[in-house]
This record gives sequence, structure tokens and C-alpha cells, in this order.
Amino acid sequence: MRLGIISDIHANRVALDAVLADMPPVEQVVCAGDVVGYNPWPEECVEAVRERAVPTVMGNHDRKVATGTNFGGNRMAQAGVRLASRALSPEQKQWLSALPAERRVADGRVKVVHGHPANPDRYTYPEEFSPRLLGDEDVLVMGHTHVQHHEVYDEGVVLNPGSVGQPRDEDPRAAYAVVDLDDLSVDEHHVEYDVDAVAAAVEDADLPARTAERLREGR
Repeated sequence: MRLGIISDIHANRVALDAVLADMPPVEQVVCAGDVVGYNPWPEECVEAVRERAVPTVMGNHDRKVATGTNFGGNRMAQAGVRLASRALSPEQKQWLSALPAERRVADGRVKVVHGHPANPDRYTYPEEFSPRLLGDEDVLVMGHTHVQHHEVYDEGVVLNPGSVGQPRDEDPRAAYAVVDLDDLSVDEHHVEYDVDAVAAAVEDADLPARTAERLREGR
């Protein structure tokens, strides 16, 4: 069984379309959260995930929009949350609010969280990957850092597929991964998309200029 793993779409419809078009055949796609935030297409990205019935967990940006609260410091994050709060329908916000902090898929063999298994808001970077993060699952999927990485241990696989819509590993291409549960192998993928078109849309939506700059830098 092969799973497509995505995370941190962050309202980047162009990147999401590129990832879905590039992804090889899989039995299911799963998402480690943050469908919205930062970029200009929150409603389109929510609908793309909903229409495909993608099992999804709640990211911190999803939670902020669902609960009507905002971030205290990051101007880019604040602007993305405000835009999504205006753009999403009540039904779409209800979908966000119903997302769980953790999901099990593939008969429980895969656990999906947004940040850390014990704390959805904790960043877990590659240097912190360890078999101690694993419970009884074969594969642990985390997002939140926007940094693509995986490790294979005797106990199982720890994986971050990277970010679809706002990579931060100095590679501006959209990131995702494919997991084969038959042999617990992972293929990491990056796909080109029209970053300039997204940057123009960021400007048109009156979002911070730094949001577009980060897309070009992969930071």
C-alpha cells in the first residue's frame, strides 16, 4: 500500500495543484495539517482537500482560523489568518474546527500529527528525529517545520514530507513524499511550480511582500 503524504499547504493552490499532478499512483493521500495560512487561496485549498476526502489533522494556522484567534508576532502569519477568516465560508470553517490533532490511517499503521506527537505546536526538526518518537505505529508523519526529512529505524519510520505551499529547506519547489507500507520505504519528492504567479497573487491580495520573497527563497 502506497500513501501520498502532504503537509503545510498554506493556501498555495498553485503548489498544491502541481503536487497532486506530479504524485505517482497511491492508494490514499494524507495531510499533516495547515491547509490555510500565508497565501491567497484558503478556500480553494480547503475544497481541494475536502473533495478528495484527504485525512487531515489540524495545524496551528487551521486552529487560529477555526477559533477566530490570531498570532501574536509574525506579521505574515497574522495576515494569512485574517485573509482566511474573511474568505472561508461557515461550512469550511466548521470543517477546519472538526479536524483532530492526531489521526491513524492504514489500519493504524500510520500516525499523523502536525508538530510533535506530544505537542502539536512543537517544532520537531530532523536533528530531533529518533525512534523514541514512535509508539506502536510503523510510520509517524509530522509537519510544521516545513523541512523535508525522514529516518528509517528498526522500530519504524519518522517522516516530515516538507511543505507544499511554503518550503523552508532552501528549496523553493513544492515538497511531498510517498510511503510504501509494504517495505516501509520513503520517496521524497520536489516539484516545480509557478512561484512568480503566486508572488503576484500575494501582492494582489495585499499580503506582506515578505510572504512572496520567502517562496522564492525556499525559507
